[in-house]
Amino acid sequence: MNTAGTIDRPLTHDPKKQAPMKPSTSEPAGSATEDVTTTRANDSRQNRTREMQLIPEALARAHMHERLHEAEQERRAVRLATARRMQRRAERASMRARRALAMAVMQ
Repeated sequence: MNTAGTIDRPLTHDPKKQAPMKPSTSEPAGSATEDVTTTRANDSRQNRTREMQLIPEALARAHMHERLHEAEQERRAVRLATARRMQRRAERASMRARRALAMAVMQ
C-alpha cells in the first residue's frame, strides 16, 4: 500500500523531507500573506535540538555539584564528631589528672 501521508499522519516527521505545501485552489491567489522563509523556524528548531542535547549534561553537572556539596557536609560532620570525641577524651584525662593530684596532696 503506497499512499501519501496526511497532515495528521505524515510519511516522515522531518520537515526537510516532507513535500512542500501547494497553494489551495479554493483561495484566490495573493489573498494570504506572502511566503516567508523557514530559516528562522529551522534555526529555532536546531537551537531547541542543541538545548535538548545539553539538558542531560546540565543535569549531570547539577547532580555532581550536589554530590560534592553532600560529601563536603559529610566530611564536616565527621570532623565535628571526631573533635567532640577528642574533647571528651581530653576532659576525662584532665579529670583523672586532677584526681591524681588531689590524692597526692591528701597523702
